[in-house]
Amino acid sequence: MGKGFDEYASAYDAWFLNNRNVLYSEVNLVAATLKDAGRTLSVGCGSGLFERILREERGIVVSDGIEPSTGMAAIARKRGLRVTIATAEEADFGHNDYDTLLFNGTPSYIDDLASVVRKAYDALPEGGRIILIDVPKESTYGIMYNLAKALGTWDHPLLAGVYPPDPYPIEFVNVANWRTTAEKTALLEAAGFTGLEYAQTLTRHPLYSNEEEEQPVAGYDRGDYVAVTAYKRTNGDKA
Repeated sequence: MGKGFDEYASAYDAWFLNNRNVLYSEVNLVAATLKDAGRTLSVGCGSGLFERILREERGIVVSDGIEPSTGMAAIARKRGLRVTIATAEEADFGHNDYDTLLFNGTPSYIDDLASVVRKAYDALPEGGRIILIDVPKESTYGIMYNLAKALGTWDHPLLAGVYPPDPYPIEFVNVANWRTTAEKTALLEAAGFTGLEYAQTLTRHPLYSNEEEEQPVAGYDRGDYVAVTAYKRTNGDKA
């Protein structure tokens, strides 16, 4: 997974910067989930683009990241992050070192998400939170991406007139494995997390999602980018 992102690291940033309203709609969602987040580790921080914007424009500081792509990690380090090069499966999340483990856009690139979620639960202190944010499989983007992945290209009659003018690079689409919101919810609950909260953005059809910056709204019933936040039980919680 990291090797592919090494080769296309600059394309990743370029796509987001060319789709500013999509980028900032997603930034707004991430920022909302990180309110009072405490010490935060960004798992799969990529190029550190989101973390830089959060720090410089929102006053939300995420200093530590984990990233399997050396090319992405190099860019993130230039943006001020302390980055450990590792996959989420291999990485050490510490023990009570972080109050929040953020997975922004990364769950669909983690093969064994169940084991990573269990490891996150063990690493967090009581009351700590995990945040899974990505494109749900059942969303319009998710269905569109899976069709492009099955076809191996955006340039196909079945997709004509369906995808945005500047679609997500097919190289990233081809290596992703999108999961439904229900699947992610089940993984979190099976690991012991509780108090699940949902927020969403990119509620327009993909053809029009870059026309206007959106603020996040509660729920997961119409967004193409959804955040699921869950908490580690405290002693006072019921099992």
